[in-house]
Amino acid sequence: METKIYQKQNTVSILKLFKESVKDIVSSRFLAKQLAVRDIKAQYRQSFLGIIWAFVTPLTTAFVWIFLNGTGTVKITDTGVPYPVYAFSGTLLWSIIVDAINSPTQSTLAAKGIMSKINFPKEALIISGIYKLLFNSSVKILLLVVFVFFYGVGYHNSLLLFPFAILGAILFGTTIGLFLTPIGLLYKDIAKIVTVGLGLVMYVTPVVYSVPKEGVMKTIMEWNPFAPLILTTRDFVIGAEPLYLSYFLGIIVICIPLLILGLLFYRISIPIIVERMSA
Repeated sequence: METKIYQKQNTVSILKLFKESVKDIVSSRFLAKQLAVRDIKAQYRQSFLGIIWAFVTPLTTAFVWIFLNGTGTVKITDTGVPYPVYAFSGTLLWSIIVDAINSPTQSTLAAKGIMSKINFPKEALIISGIYKLLFNSSVKILLLVVFVFFYGVGYHNSLLLFPFAILGAILFGTTIGLFLTPIGLLYKDIAKIVTVGLGLVMYVTPVVYSVPKEGVMKTIMEWNPFAPLILTTRDFVIGAEPLYLSYFLGIIVICIPLLILGLLFYRISIPIIVERMSA
């Protein structure tokens, strides 16, 4: 086993840290897979509904809005597609983004007990969380495809781009989560703030209703970085022209260097936080 010697350094080489992080990600793939399998099994063990819980939240949220719109309690402007498809696709995509944001923190917290006892690449926890995200997202995507065909939207060639858009949404959420995780481990208030904050952000994101044609809300939604992720991915599903594709691609391009910085921040901070928590 490789012996590592930790000593104080006056300078930190970003390039060296990045190379070490990539090396640990590659070498810890098997460990990440094992952790993901363990957590997935534990997630649905002793559960009567099992995997159904993966899409209960987006389903219930969508059904609430479908009911409110159907009864006239809330008047939703025309979306161009059957509203159940619009609402469910939006809530499902939103749940994937939220899960991606929370995944690094949840995976790290789940391994808190062993981090102070066993020396292993902490990047394995991030990769493990991504594996779990991909598994849960695949189940949700299958249900969305059923909705699309059941309500007559049918197949479009753009549906082939849908998985890549999902990966973009996961990239965006994971990037945010990497920066929040070290702070969230130190202060439990962060998790509550994130939960409340995302609940508020959802209402200024075109999740269950379309972007207004004018007004303040139109401006807020068009500047909201969550909006192009939801809109573009939904457009790929329903075969509509992706009007916010440039904004979507711009966010993905920006997320790539930020993801690298987030990984380095995670790599530097987690050992220090673990030492502090176990002291």
